[in-house]
Amino acid sequence: MATLIKVTRNGQITIPAAIRKALSIKEGDHIEVRVADDRVILIPKQLVDKSQAYFWTEEWQAAEREAEEDIGAGRVAVFESVDELLADLEEE
Repeated sequence: MATLIKVTRNGQITIPAAIRKALSIKEGDHIEVRVADDRVILIPKQLVDKSQAYFWTEEWQAAEREAEEDIGAGRVAVFESVDELLADLEEE
């Protein structure tokens, strides 16, 4: 989808409604701006609460992927009680 837009006073641009709708961009959203070669790239972003930022670190996401693989492959155990879980941990 290509659209020609005009830069207005103070370097402002308006993202056309069809593009905002396609990308679910709403008033107040944040957009990252990058320069690549001779292009301007706009990337919609969401802010993450600081208390939840750990979840989005590469290390945590790698562990999430590993856990999903283990679950998908059936490498899981179900315990009927905490005592049963602790007994299993002591065996290792």
